[in-house]
Amino acid sequence: MGHEGPYLQLRPLGGGREWDADPSRLRPLDAAELLSARVAEANARSRKGLGLGDIRGSPHDDPAEDGAR
Repeated sequence: MGHEGPYLQLRPLGGGREWDADPSRLRPLDAAELLSARVAEANARSRKGLGLGDIRGSPHDDPAEDGAR
């Protein structure tokens, strides 16, 4: 997290493009939000490790690999 003028520059936990945020509109995460964000990040890392990338809740699309199992 950085700052540019009066705004804070935020970036998603998993990386990506940053955006400007008004500091007066920000607040710390509560425990449930933090847990949810960390679980989502761990799940995304797990999907990438399985070769599923950003696919949510569906198997990969390569039918050639289905026969290899």
